[in-house]
Amino acid sequence: MDSTVSAYSEKLREMSVLSLICSCLYSQPHPNTFGQFEDMEVKSLNKRASGQAFEVILKSPTDLSPERPQTLALPAQKKEPSLGELQRRLEAAEERRKSQEKQVLKQLAEKREREKEVLNKAQEVNNNYSKMTEEKLNHKMELITENRMARLNALKQRLREKEIHAAEVRKNKELHTEISG
Repeated sequence: MDSTVSAYSEKLREMSVLSLICSCLYSQPHPNTFGQFEDMEVKSLNKRASGQAFEVILKSPTDLSPERPQTLALPAQKKEPSLGELQRRLEAAEERRKSQEKQVLKQLAEKREREKEVLNKAQEVNNNYSKMTEEKLNHKMELITENRMARLNALKQRLREKEIHAAEVRKNKELHTEISG
């Protein structure tokens, strides 16, 4: 049995993974088989530039000939874990759970902090915008008030000039009526 296991392990080292998968899926002999041995067959593949390619197919234990003695090792039975081992596993699981919980809480705290920063930044931008808008509005209102006052002053000035002119015209008329009459 040891020689078979060591032979298999040597073959496995030499085989590619693809060949191993193919041999597991297709355990029947192929038509282009190059050679057959006790527990494996060698199949020729298409020639490549680098030379001849071969595929090694291992036979399953059911494919082995009945005249060979089949001494397969039974899987080892699992022994029941001791109370101490169970306790250690439970403590390790509890530590992992606590660690994960801390990590999740830390991530949530970081997320909350980022949200606060974003909200503060948005509020600051909003306040700055409100201030600028208020300043622009106040400036516009001041300009409108100044323009109105300037127009009113100009109107008052024209009215004074017209009154002065009207007074001069009356005065001239009175002088003209006194002179002519």
